[in-house]
Amino acid sequence: MEPVLIVLIVLAVSALLGSVRIVRQYERGLVFRCGRLRDHTRGPGLAMIVPVLDRMQRVNLQIVTMPVPAQDGITRDNVTVKVDAVVYFRVTDPIRAAVNVQDYMFAVLQVAQTSLRSIIGKSDLDELLTNRERLNQGLEVMIDSPAIEWGVHIDRVEIKDVSLPESMKRSMSRQAEAERERRARIITADGELQASHKLADAASTMASTPTALQLRLLETVVEVAAEKNSTLVLPFPVELLRFLDEKVPKPEREAPPASPAGYPAELPRVDVDALR
Repeated sequence: MEPVLIVLIVLAVSALLGSVRIVRQYERGLVFRCGRLRDHTRGPGLAMIVPVLDRMQRVNLQIVTMPVPAQDGITRDNVTVKVDAVVYFRVTDPIRAAVNVQDYMFAVLQVAQTSLRSIIGKSDLDELLTNRERLNQGLEVMIDSPAIEWGVHIDRVEIKDVSLPESMKRSMSRQAEAERERRARIITADGELQASHKLADAASTMASTPTALQLRLLETVVEVAAEKNSTLVLPFPVELLRFLDEKVPKPEREAPPASPAGYPAELPRVDVDALR
């Protein structure tokens, strides 16, 4: 009897160990008895099942980070691009995730790829490069609509990178360079215009006050002299020359008497000995 008892004890311990399952905190256990799903799920901790008849399937409730491979597409303005993204989702209903879809992770990946291609075709290149927040929201709505039936909730969708052809990159670089050159020329022209207005105002002020011109001339001389130059060039105002020319009387010269033929009466004498 003792060997039989030992065998029974061993079988009982084996059955007990086979019926014990451990469910982690971030998991939920689904029990299938003879292929039929039980009504309630098993929470974290120890879970008991009937050996041979029951089978437990664990479903992870953590947020899953799924990278979406780069998808080739043509934008609405006929530019070929390659865009990849990341999808963050989690299971909210373990029963639906295990029963309604064969592999919910593969299903979410396929929906994400098709939605990404669709959003590329509906968007312009400028939107893909600058307005990603709106595109992310559109992708989230497109992926979340079928995922609700699978017991999956899409938390967030992010577009990672937009790859452009090399020819398009060169064109955009030339466009940006031309735009910067245009802005630089406009700023330079605007500065010249403002400077001309200021110079015109200064010229009108100096014209009404001639002393201001002399003071400005003295300031220029002081600035030039401060540079430790060995030669100092002092400009002389033309207006002062005209003023002196008007104020100083010119001496009158007497013309020599002319001969009847129109030549001078006396010719100048030349010293021949001095020339020798």
